[in-house]
Amino acid sequence: MILITGVSSLPGYKTAVKLASASLEVLGIYNQHPVSGVNAIKWDLLNDAVGLIRQYKPNVVIHMAAMGDVDGCEINTEQCYRLNVEVTRNVAKGAYAVGARLIYLSTDYVFDGSRGMYRESDAPRPINYYGLTKLLGEEAVLAMSGTVVRVAWIYGLGPGKPNFGKTVVEKLSRGEEVRAIVDQWGSPTLNTLIAEVMAKLLGREFEGILHAAGPRLSRFEFAKAIAEYFSFPTSLIKPIYMRDISYKAPRPRDSSLDSSLAVKMLGVPINDIKYALEILKREWETQAHATGLG
Repeated sequence: MILITGVSSLPGYKTAVKLASASLEVLGIYNQHPVSGVNAIKWDLLNDAVGLIRQYKPNVVIHMAAMGDVDGCEINTEQCYRLNVEVTRNVAKGAYAVGARLIYLSTDYVFDGSRGMYRESDAPRPINYYGLTKLLGEEAVLAMSGTVVRVAWIYGLGPGKPNFGKTVVEKLSRGEEVRAIVDQWGSPTLNTLIAEVMAKLLGREFEGILHAAGPRLSRFEFAKAIAEYFSFPTSLIKPIYMRDISYKAPRPRDSSLDSSLAVKMLGVPINDIKYALEILKREWETQAHATGLG
């Protein structure tokens, strides 16, 4: 059995669907937001993460549950620490106790963003509380010989909180302008490709850290790429700067990730923006047709 925490998140849901479609036994865990189409149960990981894993005795635990609101983490540090550090430590203990393989979804925000295109061997230096807690989570997983998969700027269709890529498509489809930052760089990562990475990773014996993210793009460049691929007017994309946004938590200037190791090892072109947008466009058109909008 493969147990996936955070199954109601953008990457969690896609991963559950992907693995279940390969006839694997999957159990998803959610807390507040039920999901349909996958085998899932409600469970409060804050109360008993170890008990959950001991009860179901999975072969693999993919831990995706987290407090991902970067500004919220900066404000509510206690809640952020409990969800991102204490829960992860307990999930790691539970996985170790039953002999399950552990895969942990982490973030580019473990880096300070001073230069970008970070490799797995580069030293982390988070500049916000969210990044710090995810780094502490990584340490707990690595201490139990687990696998850390770092992604960035997750986007795509499905449940979970709003994401930039989906918002861009929705706004452009209505002919609305999109304001996008030109002086911050990251690695926009499609949730469907994260699921592909997870599926391929299950077939490989790998311990340690792996970067599995999209190409280095600013939000402005990313939005323009979406507009061009979907045949929307690029004139609707308007540039803004980091100074124009009032963040509670500091953001890395360039936290892009070098994912060449993952591409070589797993054969998933996760850093190919055209490949990613081809999938996104196909999913968007399928969704529009299913809802009678296309």
